[in-house]
Amino acid sequence: MAEITDPDAEAQEQPPKSGLKGLVVALVGAVVAGGIGFGASYAGLLDGLLGGGADSHVVVMETDHEFVPLEPIIVSLGPRARAGSLKFTAQLEVESDYTENVVSMIPRIQDVLNTFLRAVEESELEDPGALPLLRAQMLRRIQIVLGEGQVRDLLITEFILN
Repeated sequence: MAEITDPDAEAQEQPPKSGLKGLVVALVGAVVAGGIGFGASYAGLLDGLLGGGADSHVVVMETDHEFVPLEPIIVSLGPRARAGSLKFTAQLEVESDYTENVVSMIPRIQDVLNTFLRAVEESELEDPGALPLLRAQMLRRIQIVLGEGQVRDLLITEFILN
């Protein structure tokens, strides 16, 4: 006669597999990786990647530019606009050799910026992604007024819709 065996009984006879082997391999790997990381850090191999160690130095670059502040510009946005006005303040990053020329041309720069900002639609002013485009357009107009090479950049310090 055939012997009937219980499938549950066979499962109970086999010892459960232990995850101990995998745990040991992972632990050894972590210790080795930590040792390699410590050794590389101690030897100074990571200084360039991580910004230096305790003896890192701050590099101060000599600059040949200055910042020329512009007077705030307040532009009325019109009767149909949700915001009543725009307050715009900026500084020009100017090559040092041209600072006096740029300062003497500030009234013309203010005029160009006023004219440009008055022509911009309110919807363009409200879009946060439009600010870099508006900044580039204003910088280009300033460079046309002053000539190439005098102004490096236009730094917007205030752009407030009231």
